[in-house]
Amino acid sequence: MNILKLLDKLSDDSFYTKKTSRLDNLSDITSFGKKAALAALPLGLGSFMATSAKAETKNEPGVAMKSALTDALQLALTLEYLEDEYYRIGLQTANLIPTGDRAVFMQISKHEAAHVTFLKGALNSLQTTPVAKPTFDFTANGAFSPFTNYQQFLTLAQAFEDTGVRAYKGQAGNVMSNKDVLQAALQIHSVEARHASMVRRMRANKGWIELGSGGSGSGGMPPATNPVYAGEQETMQAGFNTATAFGAAAGSAAYDEILTGAEATAIATLFID
Repeated sequence: MNILKLLDKLSDDSFYTKKTSRLDNLSDITSFGKKAALAALPLGLGSFMATSAKAETKNEPGVAMKSALTDALQLALTLEYLEDEYYRIGLQTANLIPTGDRAVFMQISKHEAAHVTFLKGALNSLQTTPVAKPTFDFTANGAFSPFTNYQQFLTLAQAFEDTGVRAYKGQAGNVMSNKDVLQAALQIHSVEARHASMVRRMRANKGWIELGSGGSGSGGMPPATNPVYAGEQETMQAGFNTATAFGAAAGSAAYDEILTGAEATAIATLFID
């Protein structure tokens, strides 16, 4: 089945504890070494961004192109696994999500499950074994308690959705070699952006990323989530300083920045047991 048809078929229309070590890691994530960040990931994803380099050294551009494509899909699949399981657990946890909000998260959960199925199918169609679903620790080693505190559940939901949106953008260049995958990835990206906007509004925030004072998080987010928003204060776009025309706050908010594969992988790693 054509992967776009598969996607169409599948789509239908929840702070802190005394433990701080993982919070310190969240704050210092940008200083993580690439090997340390990737080592905790499941077999297959740990080679992210390394396979392409190997292929290029062999002067095999076709292999390198396919490797960049499949590595991007493996990263996307891991992020979708994370979101899919997070919402699944949240919906199964008694008395966590208020009745009035359940319909929203039930629909988001369906979307994430569809994304997982699509990405696994896309990888299989490229003769690549999908990365196995990791074992997740959504407390980040005791730093959060999202399944006993609804506000924390919402906070992490926003962080995960915002991470996904930026990560999909960051991989656009790596999936351009396959038109069907590129189109589907763009379709998933826009749906993830709608999720992010909805969760933000459920937290009484604006639907777009707007940095707080000093660039510490976004819309009342805790400082520990700063890595999710790192670089969003950028105002230079294609050589044009948007701050000159609109001011720094409006200029940066008008453009979303990407997360590199290494940055997105490191963020996901913090929630992998």
